[in-house]
Amino acid sequence: MAINVNKAVDKAYEGKSLKEISAAPVAALEGLSEEQGKLLEKLGIKTIKDLGEWKFANWARAIVELSRLEE
Repeated sequence: MAINVNKAVDKAYEGKSLKEISAAPVAALEGLSEEQGKLLEKLGIKTIKDLGEWKFANWARAIVELSRLEE
């Protein structure tokens, strides 16, 4: 089964495997510039995988999800 992530990545990464995209620099994400990628590098985030595993992003995601259950 093929997954279409064309709207999430720059044209150069369309058609690549998810493993290849995961190893790509964060600037490969649609809407992130090379300059923004360099800023993220200062935080130790060099690849899309790094961004996805970044503890602060995971914490924020968890807080948002849990807030939906809060009464």
